[in-house]
Amino acid sequence: MATMPLLQPNAEQTQALLERCSNIKELDQIHGQLLKKGTIMHQITLSKLLASYASKELGNLAYARVVFDRISSPNTVMWNTMIRAYSNSNDPEAALLLYHQMLHHSVPHNAYTFPFPLKACSALSAFEETQQIHAHIIKRGFSSEVYATNSLLRVYAISGSIEAAQVLFNRLPSRDIVSWNTMIDGYIKCGNVDMAYKIFQAMPVKNVISWTTMIVGFVRTSMHKEALSLLQQMLVAGIKPDSIALSCSLSACAGLGALEQGKWIHTYIDKNEIKIDPVLGCVLIDMYVKCGEMEKALLVFSKLEKKCVYSWTAIIGGFAVHGKGREALDWFIQMQKAGIKPTSVTFTAILTACSHAGLTEEGKSLFESMSTVYNMNPSVEHYGCMVDLLGRAGLLKEAKEFIESMPVKPNAAMWGALLNACHLHKYLELGKEIGKILIELDPDHSGRYVHLASIYAAAGEWNQAVQVRSQIKHRGLLNLPGCSSITLNGVVHEFFAGAGSHPHIQEIYDMPNLIANGYDMFGS
Repeated sequence: MATMPLLQPNAEQTQALLERCSNIKELDQIHGQLLKKGTIMHQITLSKLLASYASKELGNLAYARVVFDRISSPNTVMWNTMIRAYSNSNDPEAALLLYHQMLHHSVPHNAYTFPFPLKACSALSAFEETQQIHAHIIKRGFSSEVYATNSLLRVYAISGSIEAAQVLFNRLPSRDIVSWNTMIDGYIKCGNVDMAYKIFQAMPVKNVISWTTMIVGFVRTSMHKEALSLLQQMLVAGIKPDSIALSCSLSACAGLGALEQGKWIHTYIDKNEIKIDPVLGCVLIDMYVKCGEMEKALLVFSKLEKKCVYSWTAIIGGFAVHGKGREALDWFIQMQKAGIKPTSVTFTAILTACSHAGLTEEGKSLFESMSTVYNMNPSVEHYGCMVDLLGRAGLLKEAKEFIESMPVKPNAAMWGALLNACHLHKYLELGKEIGKILIELDPDHSGRYVHLASIYAAAGEWNQAVQVRSQIKHRGLLNLPGCSSITLNGVVHEFFAGAGSHPHIQEIYDMPNLIANGYDMFGS
């Protein structure tokens, strides 16, 4: 192997300049000096120059490619630099093409070569190419290199090939914490939270990413109680939760209505001087809103250093769910005065507010403004809000005509909102018609049959009501029971309608009789 030429006296200074370079103009000046003095012939200096041009900070990948193509014999580091740059760009396919060229030229690989084409495979969902690179890793003797195998593991795990990831994981000669975390994340992304939790429990060592990933997985699948339990275990284990874990835990509190635990997390954030960024601020507002504490939600909002559109939307949405349409409209106007442009989610919130408060004309005007003022195309959700708005106002025929004239295909939720309105306003004939449409559209949803049966019952057609309800059992549909929860001494207790699964259910059932017989439950 040829020895690398000795650096000229000014080469180290040049590399120092390249490290301090802050913009493309300075980089071009350094490049010009290198060309003039001939220092560019040195491999280390040239590699550093190429890395600077290919970096995200300076962002001139096209010129980096010009420099690369003019190098007579690029070394492994240079090939890696270019493949990495393309894998991080909007043109990941170029990374794979360059990798194939690297193979064609028989350029030696190292453990840092493989993650970049694998990242491109992930972006392109290129499963066959992933398998080919897997073969190269084995063939070139890098199957025991954790850095290379972890990258391969991640591509399999997040691209939906979780079975292949599991086989690879089982065969790894050595696993680090990244290997374990990758598998947890992969199973969560494919919806298998139970398997993710099994791997989490089997981990020899867990870090903050392990705990956070698992909490995120529980919250995404509405396993809010489990998420809060895991946060508690995390704290007991001495792991300090990051803002993502805290945000997800607050979302879990919102989902359960667990106000006391939400307050405790808020206190923890303040005591540990954790910066309340826009994301954390929004989930705090959302938690207080869903737990019925609008005043505290407003207090959090007032203390936010940066009030982004999402925090404004959270407040508007809060007034919406509390039926305070006028207040929601006032905040919508304040948001615009503050120079914040509403998003599609903001419009969903404000249209919901108008619907719940009976502000029909205001809602119609806001819906029209989406296209005329904000150049925004309404989505299915916005059309659904309008159907709900018209339905609640008793404008059933107008709502039906609105659905039939929409440029988007109506979904089941939209017809469901209209069916509820028919039941509310006793438009029973129209309700029967819509109920049949809804069952045809969503035949596997038990609630659709219940709603139609209610319409028949309201019309006094009991045989029809029984016949519709019988279809739920006939089709083997699951009729989800209602659920309520309370928090006692920091523990969330859930109660399902018709179920006796709570460990103290018999004591709870006996309590009314004990009180009636003079039992003092407070011990006073």
